[in-house]
Amino acid sequence: MTGLVDRILGLPGWLVLVVAGAIVFAEDALFVGFVLPGETVAFLAGAAAKIGHASLAGVVIVVIVAAIVGDTIGYEIGRLAGPRVLGWGIFDKRRKRLNDAQDFLARRGGSAVFLGRWIAFFRAVMPFLAGTSRMHYVKFLAYNAAGGLAWGATVTLLGYAAGASYARVEKAFGRDAAFAVAGIAVVALVVWWVRKHRAERRSGARSDG
Repeated sequence: MTGLVDRILGLPGWLVLVVAGAIVFAEDALFVGFVLPGETVAFLAGAAAKIGHASLAGVVIVVIVAAIVGDTIGYEIGRLAGPRVLGWGIFDKRRKRLNDAQDFLARRGGSAVFLGRWIAFFRAVMPFLAGTSRMHYVKFLAYNAAGGLAWGATVTLLGYAAGASYARVEKAFGRDAAFAVAGIAVVALVVWWVRKHRAERRSGARSDG
């Protein structure tokens, strides 16, 4: 994880935007969120903006647009090939969570698209499931845009705030110490993310019992 921090924080500004936009887009359109949560990269892009490697406005805009467009592609894949894609082996170990996402969408409708944006697995599959269920596109777009805007701005600005600590440490103690602080911050974010999802799985298991 420290290697990822080093690479992203050390990228030139234009490449920070490309990497952040590509991963956030792919997470929602191509299920890459199973491997690398887009929120981690968006967070790091915000930190990179604080230390001067990219424009904060540029990072926020790219992350928001990538989130909304990625969701739209995921929706279209679901609308055109939903049942076929649901048979892919990638879902075999995640069938329970996929069923939970489908149930959440059935119960909450459009609000599930907005709320799902804040949970990594739901963020990766909810647009696809909305398309599979034939949710009206205008309704989907409204909740998708609201979720992408709120999530993109929040995660990026949190990264920007964390980058302030990085910048202060770099100025006082040098780049190596700053990388260490950034690494600790990202590890803390990942630990929080893992614990959150474990709690969600335990909650789901209790509700099934």
